[in-house]
Amino acid sequence: MEKFASEVDAAKALHTAYQDIRKEISKVIVGQEEVVHLLLTAIFCQGHCLLVGVPGLAKTLLIQTIASSLELNFNRIQFTPDLMPSDILGSETLDQQRNFQFVQGPIFSNIILADEINRTPPKTQAALLESMQEYSVTIAGKRYQLDRPFFVLATQNPIEQEGTYPLPEAQLDRFMFNIFLDYPDYQAEVDIVKRTTVKEKPVVNKVLSGEEIVAFQELVRKVPVPDNVVEYAVSLVHKTRPGTERAAKEANEYLEWGAGPRASQNLILGAKCNALLSGKYSPDIEDIKAVAYPILRHRIVRNFKAEAEGVTIDNIIENML
Repeated sequence: MEKFASEVDAAKALHTAYQDIRKEISKVIVGQEEVVHLLLTAIFCQGHCLLVGVPGLAKTLLIQTIASSLELNFNRIQFTPDLMPSDILGSETLDQQRNFQFVQGPIFSNIILADEINRTPPKTQAALLESMQEYSVTIAGKRYQLDRPFFVLATQNPIEQEGTYPLPEAQLDRFMFNIFLDYPDYQAEVDIVKRTTVKEKPVVNKVLSGEEIVAFQELVRKVPVPDNVVEYAVSLVHKTRPGTERAAKEANEYLEWGAGPRASQNLILGAKCNALLSGKYSPDIEDIKAVAYPILRHRIVRNFKAEAEGVTIDNIIENML
């Protein structure tokens, strides 16, 4: 953090920038404070998000507004059954001199909105895997690096499942957070209607540049974590693994599979960032709990008994916490 005298000053700057971004987003988005907080946490942790909600809850508008508050390139990809990997990654074409030239796809951007990702076949879904994990794509044996920061936000509609392709567990694990977007309350919906049925549109100002975001991402990883917090995070993940020594009673009774080591890593990263955004300099167990639900809910798999008895993933996580 060259522009700051110390990492403490950098942490204060991140907290201030976070408040400014929230203020800009609130010009357009009514409510959804927790969702906005988690999305910004993921960006500062170099993570990706899966946003699950019914149509009309401003999922697309939310990510567009976040992109508007940051000096970043933004591309939206509408996933459809006929979408091919080359439609996302790009392809090699012949130019007038009959030489192959690589034409970049929409993946070459800072923020990618993968709209309704479960509407496209697994072959095309898998095209995102390398970019999400390694920040690069390979075309015709040649590797191309993506610009940093790079953030994928995928949306899913939980209601309509006909003609969809559920994401495999290996790809779900690449998403740091699985965020549920619920209906707004009565007063929030009144405010939404008032704001969106007039001619004037609010102007969202830029708050952070790409270079500043990368610097803050590095700062998050430098945050010290007490041993008891690390042990709590790892212990929580071990509780989700049925049939193991540290498994919780709920895991043995209601889970088919538990979370892997990437869950433990993300719990610590998310807790570090949550602490900084809250104005603290080191995370505690409360910061782990603050990010536990969106990190664990797509990494543990219920068994038939849980589904038959109506026990939800969030119920199981709540009991383990």
